[in-house]
Amino acid sequence: MTMASKTIAVPLPDADVRALRGLNTCSVCDAIETFDVRLRNTGFADASIHCIYRDLPPMVGYAATARLRTDDPPIAGRTYHDPTDWWNSILEVPAPRIAVIEDMDEPPGVGAFLGEMHAAILMAVGCIGYGSNGAVRKLSPVRELGFHLFAGNVAVSHAYAHIFDFGATVTVGGLEVRPGDLLHGDEHGLLTIPVEIASQVPAEAARLQGKEQKVIDMCRSEQFSVENLRWALKEF
Repeated sequence: MTMASKTIAVPLPDADVRALRGLNTCSVCDAIETFDVRLRNTGFADASIHCIYRDLPPMVGYAATARLRTDDPPIAGRTYHDPTDWWNSILEVPAPRIAVIEDMDEPPGVGAFLGEMHAAILMAVGCIGYGSNGAVRKLSPVRELGFHLFAGNVAVSHAYAHIFDFGATVTVGGLEVRPGDLLHGDEHGLLTIPVEIASQVPAEAARLQGKEQKVIDMCRSEQFSVENLRWALKEF
């Protein structure tokens, strides 16, 4: 069992978090691209990570990271026990928190760490959601809790699921996540928001949406023509 050292960023004001929660992930991604703080093919999880509850509103929170395995039986005894120091580690991250756990098995997702009980535990320590390249289970009971799930697959059993590392940088669906990273997720997927521009994202997203709407409105109007479309896209 190991715990890595970490530096947690200063959390955003609550108003900024609420504003980000009012945006869909695609709009957030578009806004981030205008700041040129990272390559456009980075900063988001790939299609191997699925939003389990697509009807829930967007999720915004800070990452509490860990690693797990589900395929290896314990050397002694029948099951593993949760490390209580992991829960203390989660509490070091600003709220709202999102547990991001990398399944280190090959292939990942043999068993599911997250079910109804662990969702309740994570909610008790201030988590609003869970992201993993591994599996989840007990979908209906977890949905009733209003807990967000992003995962690689769904599994019947928890198998030998156990946390063996926490507080380190992890990779989930190609997305590198550090402790305290700001995450945004919805039906489209999961991404990180660079903290240095996070407070500016809502206004930039609104500006881009306004420009996009002008193109949409023109396409649906009687003034539509290929020439007008060309000029509208040039302005966009």
